[in-house]
Amino acid sequence: MNQLEAKHLRKLLFYVLCIFSAAVIFLADLAVPLGVAMGVAYLITVLLSLWLPSLKSTLWIAAACSILIVLGYYYSPPGGELWKVLFNRSLSLLSIWITAIAIVQKKRSEQNREEAIVDREKALQEVKILQGILPICSSCKKIRDDKGSWKRIEMYIMENSEADFSHGICPDCIKKLYPEFQPR
Repeated sequence: MNQLEAKHLRKLLFYVLCIFSAAVIFLADLAVPLGVAMGVAYLITVLLSLWLPSLKSTLWIAAACSILIVLGYYYSPPGGELWKVLFNRSLSLLSIWITAIAIVQKKRSEQNREEAIVDREKALQEVKILQGILPICSSCKKIRDDKGSWKRIEMYIMENSEADFSHGICPDCIKKLYPEFQPR
């Protein structure tokens, strides 16, 4: 089994675990009276979505658990005072959505971090940096490469970096080499 198949199998396993845990919690919710705060148990299902790659999967699971909490309110056996029942259900919904939002934020920050790492690696591959000590001739300014050959400084830098050269003449050299072209 290759890595891609293993990844898809692991993803499928977590989807099955989410569905199974939600179903078990829903059945337990239907079996106990309304006064019991069974809806909080759906946090297990939402937390399982941490291991799913998609941000949307967490939101869909939170939405499904919210629907199951509301259905549990209507189909569970009666019991408990109405205000406590509604408070427990509301608290369960709030807990699920706070957890889902925290998971989505965590997944986003992980995705941003992974993208930054990929961008950094790409940038490092594209950048060539000259470093260390370069042996240079005191007279002609040629540089000795790793093989012992002497090359003009322009050629050495172009071969060992991403830099290119354009040529011009500085003011000091114009005075020395072309005094007749000096502005008066």
